[in-house]
Amino acid sequence: MNKFRIGLIGLGGMAQEHIRWMNHENMYTFVAVSDLNGEAVTRVGDQLGIEESKRYVDFKELIKDPDVDAVISITPNNVHADIIRACLEAGKPFLTEKPFTRTYEEAVPLLEQYEQQQPIPAMVGFTYRYTPAFRYARELVRTGKLGTIRHFSIQYLQGFGVPSHQVPYMWRYNKAITGTGTLGDLGSHMIDMARFLFGEFEEVTAQLQTIIPERHDPVTGAMAKIEVDDFASFQARMTGDIMGVFQTSRNAFGSGNQHEVSIYGDLGTVHAGTLDPERIVWIREQEQGQLSTTTLEVPAHCKVKQYADFAAVLRGAPADGVPGFMDGYRNQEVLDAVVRASETKAMVELPKV
Repeated sequence: MNKFRIGLIGLGGMAQEHIRWMNHENMYTFVAVSDLNGEAVTRVGDQLGIEESKRYVDFKELIKDPDVDAVISITPNNVHADIIRACLEAGKPFLTEKPFTRTYEEAVPLLEQYEQQQPIPAMVGFTYRYTPAFRYARELVRTGKLGTIRHFSIQYLQGFGVPSHQVPYMWRYNKAITGTGTLGDLGSHMIDMARFLFGEFEEVTAQLQTIIPERHDPVTGAMAKIEVDDFASFQARMTGDIMGVFQTSRNAFGSGNQHEVSIYGDLGTVHAGTLDPERIVWIREQEQGQLSTTTLEVPAHCKVKQYADFAAVLRGAPADGVPGFMDGYRNQEVLDAVVRASETKAMVELPKV
């Protein structure tokens, strides 16, 4: 089988993870790279054996390169929309990082463009759809093993931003680059997980907060005001009147990468998360009035890899549950509703799907 020829845009730290994931699948070869940082272009270009003529500063030149079969974009949020637009214009398949865009206003014209032409293969990097425990939880929900789902809770906690760590001002705290803070960074994963497990959002209420109001800027030497949230909580009513509670924070002391969900159905409860990604906890009634709590290993068929699915997308045969273009757009729609709900201190309804 011929390998898909990949152009990689954005050569920061996360790019190395994606390179490793793609190499593991043995379905891809890297033919072009792009970044504004010339040192990164040289370093990663040398690492991947990219010829000099395929090392681009302008990502649009990489996207137009006829030797590139598909684009992988691992960039800050402020260029997501421009890269998606350029891929649509060139008819080039792509995988883009989340969130889909900085704002809903940036997402709307992309959808219009996408719908006005022949849709191209596309995937959005909601990587936690590929956490085995979450996929097994979805199977239990979809097969009715938990009965009617009544409500759930999802949280995504990290501790790297706590005051004692003295994390300096960086692009993730810059509203012009990110759009939102922990909401778009971590909260977008929570929103996607809820849609992956349960369906569409119908209404939300929310509260966003900036816990650490300023951080030291190593460039200027001064304290920089933080204009994005580092804590977000919201509630939602999903399709079928399933109620959800969401919490995310960068200031959760002791949390590394703690993304987890608890699902409450009439016939059982399931807990799943990233801290034990190949097991779930299932609480059910074995006999009348007798509860049983069991830790189950995730079956092999739930251990799907993101870049195996992306290869299927490129072949024109996407698997069930692949996060596609519309998942990115719907996610941005919910993010916008959460922001508006927090600003207005009122419930916000989502458009009917």
